[in-house]
Amino acid sequence: MFRRKRSSTVAMTAVTSPLEALPGGTSAASLQAAEAGLAWWTDAIIYQIYPRSFTDANGDGIGDLPGIALRLPYLKRLGVDALWLSPFYQSPQADAGYDVADYRAVDPLFGTLEDFDRLLHEAHGLGIKVIVDLVPNHSSDEHAWFQAALKSPPGSAERARYLFRDGRGANGELPPNNWQSVFGGQAWSRAPGDRQWYLHLFDSKQPDLNWDNPQVRAEFKEVLRFWLDRGVDGFRVDVAHGLVKDAELPDAEHRKENGILVGPMWDQDGVHEIYRAWRRILDEYPGERMMVAEAVVGSHSRPNYLRPDEMQQAFNFDYLLLEGWEAAAFRNVIDASLALSAAVDATTTWVTSNHDVVRAPSRYGLSRPGAHPKGIDAAGEQPDEALGLRRARALALLTLALPGSAYIYQGEELGLPEHTTLETHYRQDPMFIRTRGADIGRDGCRVPLPWEAQAPSLGFGPGDRSWLPQPAAYARYAVDRQEGVAGSTLELYRQMLQLRREHALGKGQLRWIDAGRDVLAFDNGDIRVLINFGTEPAELPAGGQVLLSSELLEEPGELPANTAVWLTGP
Repeated sequence: MFRRKRSSTVAMTAVTSPLEALPGGTSAASLQAAEAGLAWWTDAIIYQIYPRSFTDANGDGIGDLPGIALRLPYLKRLGVDALWLSPFYQSPQADAGYDVADYRAVDPLFGTLEDFDRLLHEAHGLGIKVIVDLVPNHSSDEHAWFQAALKSPPGSAERARYLFRDGRGANGELPPNNWQSVFGGQAWSRAPGDRQWYLHLFDSKQPDLNWDNPQVRAEFKEVLRFWLDRGVDGFRVDVAHGLVKDAELPDAEHRKENGILVGPMWDQDGVHEIYRAWRRILDEYPGERMMVAEAVVGSHSRPNYLRPDEMQQAFNFDYLLLEGWEAAAFRNVIDASLALSAAVDATTTWVTSNHDVVRAPSRYGLSRPGAHPKGIDAAGEQPDEALGLRRARALALLTLALPGSAYIYQGEELGLPEHTTLETHYRQDPMFIRTRGADIGRDGCRVPLPWEAQAPSLGFGPGDRSWLPQPAAYARYAVDRQEGVAGSTLELYRQMLQLRREHALGKGQLRWIDAGRDVLAFDNGDIRVLINFGTEPAELPAGGQVLLSSELLEEPGELPANTAVWLTGP
């Protein structure tokens, strides 16, 4: 029996997940039969590396590819299956590399193409796959194509590779429509010396490419082949829902539905033809190459990106952007996510942090957790660091016990909080700059990692330089402070990933157990998972053996608030 302490007993009832009832759903029998043929990504742990903040090998204060190579043994010991590298391409770094000037070159900040090849070879030697970021919606304004467009007249072939349009008004002094940039302000900038404007859904230094242009489509097919020929295992596709716009470029409301931006610039049907063409290219290569979509779309649209001839995975933003700390909300989004993926015979991804949102320990340390950076400062509230870490550790036990693939953002395994008090003059995010500070931006989740508590730059590099300052609190989260320490967040993650693999949880099937309002409970294979979202302790089932817990269980048979466990038996 489960019950809230000092409350009446709640009957324990098995509840079948909707996954089992859907056509194409995954049954235990089909899983067992297909296990040998499952692609590597279906249950993979994929670790996101933000290169400029991971490890600095040369002491210039910016992380680099040789620094990543130095830490491969750490990542192997952690137990990850693959790395996703955020952009390291030639770039003026107006948006930290998501403004690409040359898609076939490594920016000298991060090393050389030979450094990349060496990193890829060493990772493969350790059995770790490598996914690279692809940024197809926009290029840098310093890309050779855009520079040629600015030097060419309206109507030229050079301008046709981007979205140039005549301005409105007597002299073209008004933008072509009312579209707004995701980063704040209008989404159009005027070309110098004429009446045309160019579209940029993000920063003005990130002009949108015209995906109706055959040259653009042909170029990116060759970019794919360039990196596939070098041996990469896949691509994370940035802004996958944004490549194709309504051809009329009509005025539109700048609005959201369930937290997702909607309009004629997002989630147009034409994007799927592009991804089907890309999938055919990937399928030409040996070794199971894959794509994962950053498609920030409503849950009804996400399966469209996962059809058998398109991408293999899409980020689960319903899970990542979930607000609040409530059992029912998590159960609902887990059920919906599994059902949506099963409908197109895909596996679900689980993501709790990345380079664009507040780190989970800080997010869940708020009285009303929310994923957007504004959530930290909107009400003048600073996170409760201890509460946030406790909840983040419990959430990790929940997330890593779910069937499917999980993405871990660098530092998540250390329990790193957001740098919420980063001073204004250090901030570099164009979201912060374009909104003049109204949007605090994403710098706080991108602060360089702490490796050694007593070393300069906390071991991030050989010197004391780091491109963003690290808060003093990061010293207690450093790798060397947690290595080999029972109960540390790092050792908890290592145990989780090892047990997840041993018990094949990523290949499993979820079966809910009714445990009352505040406790979420389910079976996955021979593991029972419980997480207490409430404020009072709950009773653990009799006879179960605690395999792993997010916190020390001080009272036998009791699951404290904001704590999760994995049980086996009886």
